[in-house]
Amino acid sequence: MIEIQEKTIAINDQQWFYRYALPRNKTENIPVVLLHGLLAHSYSWGRLLQDMAESGFTAYAPDWLGEGASAKPSPRDFSYTPAAYLAQLEELLTALDISQFHLVVQGFLGSVGLQYAFRHPEQIERLAVLNTPLSSAARLPWLMRQWGFPLMGEMLTQDPLLVDRALERGSGYLISDKELGRYRQPFLKDSKAGRSLLATIKNLNFRQAMEEIEQGWQSWEKPTKIIWGMGDPWLSSEVPETIAKENRNIRLAKLEQAKHYPQQHWSDEISPILLTFLRQQII
Repeated sequence: MIEIQEKTIAINDQQWFYRYALPRNKTENIPVVLLHGLLAHSYSWGRLLQDMAESGFTAYAPDWLGEGASAKPSPRDFSYTPAAYLAQLEELLTALDISQFHLVVQGFLGSVGLQYAFRHPEQIERLAVLNTPLSSAARLPWLMRQWGFPLMGEMLTQDPLLVDRALERGSGYLISDKELGRYRQPFLKDSKAGRSLLATIKNLNFRQAMEEIEQGWQSWEKPTKIIWGMGDPWLSSEVPETIAKENRNIRLAKLEQAKHYPQQHWSDEISPILLTFLRQQII
């Protein structure tokens, strides 16, 4: 099995952490970039990173600033707005010498990846979307909205158990203590993870971002695969079904028993769908 490697890189005085996997033999395949959602971290892509590399793709999965093992800057140094994330993501891709790539996104912070794709379509070869807000019909779940409330949010985001509540409620399955320990670790280390999460929720500009994404689909022409956990408690399956129906370049694969974090429990089902999509001829 191919080993997942870990590395940090400094971008504008901020340390990005990322995981990556390299194929055993050099290939001409375009790399794959996988962007996680809130609290999922790059760790959630572990199995898919390995499968991509086993199939000849170099695959990268960064932790967003403020999450996982990446830096958790003060809001004075990083605004935690979509614009700030987009600018930093562009800098990261440039530093990693990634100019053309396949993009895979998931979750509420993965929506920034969609904004990036729609702003930089010339860089994206193919797009895969796992349970990410796709239109202005999407709303932040009540669980996450509470993290941004005055006083209440400051207390909730300092509780490491919010990781358990979010990941297990979203995925619909119990997650082992060992796995949860990986996701809790930043919150156990110090208070910075909680403060970053609070700033993210407050500054996500969710409604405005969703309007941009909704408009983006209208001119999006790149091959796209939506892989959707149909039991998602936070995002309706009607939206991806409608988008796929109205766009010839977009196909929908349904995971009937999966929910909001499908990569957590359904990598075995996602991997062949994703690899087939990346390899297929463009018609």
